[in-house]
Amino acid sequence: MAHLFRDRSSLGGSKREMTPPPPPSQQPAPPPATMHLNSPLPSPFSADLTPTLSLPDLRDTAYEIFIAACRTSSGKPLSHIPSNGSPANAAANSHSSQSSPNSTPLQRSLTSTAASKVKKALGMRSSISSLGLKRGSDSKTDNTPKSRPLTVGELMRVQMRVSEIVDSRIRRALLRISAGQLGKRVESMVLPLELLQQLKSSDFTDQQEYEAWQKRNLKILEAGLILHPYQPIGKADTAAQRLRQIIHGALEKPIETGRNNESMQVLRTAVMSLACRSSDGSMFESCHWADGIPLNLRFYEMLLEACFDANDDSSIIEEADELMEFIKKTWGILGINQVLHNLCFSWVLFNHFVATGQVDNDLLSAADGQLEEVSKDAKATKDPTYSKFLSSTLTSILGWVEKRLLAYHDTFYGENIDTMPNIVCLGLSSAKILVEDISHEYRRRRKGEVDLVRSRIDTYIRSSLRTAFAQRMEKADSSRRASKNQANPLPVLAILAKDVGDLATHEKKVFSPILKRWHPLAAGVAVATLHACYGNELKQFISGVVELTPDAVQILRAADKLEKDLVQTAVEDSVDSDDGGKAIIREMPPYEAEAAIANLVKEWIKTRVDRLKEWVNVNLQQEVWNPRANQDGLAPSAVEVMRAIDETLDAFFQLPIPMHPALLPDLVTGLDRCLQYYVTKAKSGCGSPNTYVPTMPALTRCEAGSKFQGVFKKKEKSSNSQRKNSQVSTNGDNALAVPQLCVRINTMQKIWIDLDALEKRIIIRLRNSETACVEDISTGLGKKFDLTPAACMEGIQQLSEVMAYRIVFHDLSHVLWDGLYVGDASSSRIEPFLQELEQNLLIISDTVHERVRTRVISDIMKASFHGFLLVLLAGGPSRNFSRQDSQIIEDDFKSLKDLFWANGDGLPADLINKYSSTVKEVLPLFQTVTESLIERFRRLTLETYGGSARSRLPLPPTSGQWNPTEPNTLLRVLCHRNDEAATKFLKKMYNLPKKL
Repeated sequence: MAHLFRDRSSLGGSKREMTPPPPPSQQPAPPPATMHLNSPLPSPFSADLTPTLSLPDLRDTAYEIFIAACRTSSGKPLSHIPSNGSPANAAANSHSSQSSPNSTPLQRSLTSTAASKVKKALGMRSSISSLGLKRGSDSKTDNTPKSRPLTVGELMRVQMRVSEIVDSRIRRALLRISAGQLGKRVESMVLPLELLQQLKSSDFTDQQEYEAWQKRNLKILEAGLILHPYQPIGKADTAAQRLRQIIHGALEKPIETGRNNESMQVLRTAVMSLACRSSDGSMFESCHWADGIPLNLRFYEMLLEACFDANDDSSIIEEADELMEFIKKTWGILGINQVLHNLCFSWVLFNHFVATGQVDNDLLSAADGQLEEVSKDAKATKDPTYSKFLSSTLTSILGWVEKRLLAYHDTFYGENIDTMPNIVCLGLSSAKILVEDISHEYRRRRKGEVDLVRSRIDTYIRSSLRTAFAQRMEKADSSRRASKNQANPLPVLAILAKDVGDLATHEKKVFSPILKRWHPLAAGVAVATLHACYGNELKQFISGVVELTPDAVQILRAADKLEKDLVQTAVEDSVDSDDGGKAIIREMPPYEAEAAIANLVKEWIKTRVDRLKEWVNVNLQQEVWNPRANQDGLAPSAVEVMRAIDETLDAFFQLPIPMHPALLPDLVTGLDRCLQYYVTKAKSGCGSPNTYVPTMPALTRCEAGSKFQGVFKKKEKSSNSQRKNSQVSTNGDNALAVPQLCVRINTMQKIWIDLDALEKRIIIRLRNSETACVEDISTGLGKKFDLTPAACMEGIQQLSEVMAYRIVFHDLSHVLWDGLYVGDASSSRIEPFLQELEQNLLIISDTVHERVRTRVISDIMKASFHGFLLVLLAGGPSRNFSRQDSQIIEDDFKSLKDLFWANGDGLPADLINKYSSTVKEVLPLFQTVTESLIERFRRLTLETYGGSARSRLPLPPTSGQWNPTEPNTLLRVLCHRNDEAATKFLKKMYNLPKKL
């Protein structure tokens, strides 16, 4: 350690002649204590000092050391340092001071011929005004010039706030010391001990001042020799124990000081035994009483403080060069060298920046520049004690810096933003020295694995933005509470999204350009941090959302916009990076706000559709299909269903969501299924055409001459059946009556028609949607109503056929099945059937929708033709026809066709001809000769069944597909032929009975 702290070579002094100091009355008073004297940061050199030593104690001793050390470089005794004490003392020494070429440097006059080299080296501005290179006098008795140059000694006294009286007392004591120790260097003396020995209570203005002075020097001796000695002492060291007892006794009861005092001799013996000892027990030529760390560093810190302008704590005085030259003369006493000087000066510069409002960039730049020297020293100096205080100093600096940089949004705003780059530099410099030159862990790593600067900046950005985000979160919550009485207060996360966006913009504009100097992706890291912070809050919110609400949509849309802005910033910031910003983007997993909105909208759609389906069930159960319910002949339930669907679509397009086109197909599909369900339920339970077709009776043969009996019996039966009047037009309570079926058909047709209009309105709504693109509008819908039109078409077809067969085979069965051609064909013709059928057609024409009217009447015509053939071919034993009846049948069928043609106002002729073709083909059989019919039947049967049918013709099955070339059709004509030949053939061939 000696090689580090024993640099005691003199720096040399100036040889310029100086004017002697004026009398004490003319010396300027010390300025009041300024801000840096009560630094907000504790000194890193005072953590282990005894708490009984105050700042004034340390400062006063530092000044005494300065005065004692500032002697000529030629090694002249202390008698060459004139006193600044009383005028008498000054006069007594004025001759020698003026005549000696080696007068004390403290009396050298200060000059301002050039700016401070110290300040230039540190890059600091010059003071607007120094303490003053001239001094004046207010004394009426002063015979010295009114103005003369200020001396180094006077400047130091003022800078260290020492009064003229105290300064004079110190100088008198030094003169007395020099008188008794001629030629002895100051490094070989224990200054507090010498002062105690030279000054007595009579040298002080009062006893209290004297006792305080004595205690201060005793505590300094204790601190320098016992608490912080140059050479460590053991607990059992008798010299140390003896000195401690003497000092503590003197602190309790003041001792009499003076040159020949016995108490002082005892104290001197104890002090010198410790001050001059070495590690091997031998005696040093120099005394070690103030060079133990950290006491010496604290003294030196006090001396360096004097370089700052007493009138402007943020400025180094212009005379700093000369003052620093004399301050360095204390190195021999304090064991200071250039390495320790660099460390102390770095701290003093930094501490002044902190204590003076943290606004002076010159001080920061100077401190950072000085740290460059410290970094060089740290690499070259491996002394563990130096490393300890280096670490302590840098840790204190770095702690202060990081406290501000870890929340730089709270630290830097307005004008002080200019200090941020220098504070960052200072922090990074401190961190690099700590990690690279002190940390053993760092040395064990390959330096390529650690990017210290980028890592630190990354930490600052993330920490500060997390703090700023938390503050914005609290602010947003406060804004929400403050606006709760408003009509539509914004939700907290929507407010927060905007605030975070503003924060990101401010970061990008203000801080990122500064931090990009050390971190190329500063803005990217910032937005990635904000993305994560907001994402955590959003994730919690989404996990608790179960339904689509205005607040939820606002929040998710705000989150989506925020994310797009943050990602855009990250992409722009990383365009020139090595990986193109992939690492930053990977830190920003998508919020999937649109997906969350989509899921909520889908749930909203499902809820609406399920609710509509339940509503359909309830209303269909209550629906009576009353044709008089409204003028359009529609089911009220259908009107309500369409209205509900339209309202649902309106509500959907009013949702403040960004994806109407994407989610519209889901809604349309749901509504389509709901309408399909309505149509399906509306036609369910109505049966099928086969429900009303009567079962064909078993085959029988006619009995010649039985017409009268047949007529009689049939009329009686017909009379009975007429008593059950099944006219559908009068049966309003029957849900399957013709008017009710017409309402069902009308309803389905109306739904079908309205779907086109509905789809057009959807396209209009889509065009007005803020999120629809040209492609969405041009294509209309990704999904149209597909199920409902098919269901309507199928339902109308089914209901039309059911209604037709109901009319023909149920409502008009008494005039068709029970009346037409029963008994004598000439007396039971088709006119009654035509009359009642016409009444039904009129009702249908007035009730059914015009677009399906032709279809419905066509189905009735087909059913009528079917029923007419069924009467002719499967009418049972009550019907028998002679060949002469064929004309009656043809005339009746023509009348039936004419009813539907209606003199050109009814169905088209080609449509009538199309559906009547089968009847036209079958009717000629009724005028064909019986033998010819029999022969044709045999031939067709043989063709159908082959040679096995020659011995006995098989009974052909009933297919229901009447055709003149089909054996069963021919057989049925023979069964209804009132002819003996036909009867015999049927008797012989199949043994058919005459009656059932």
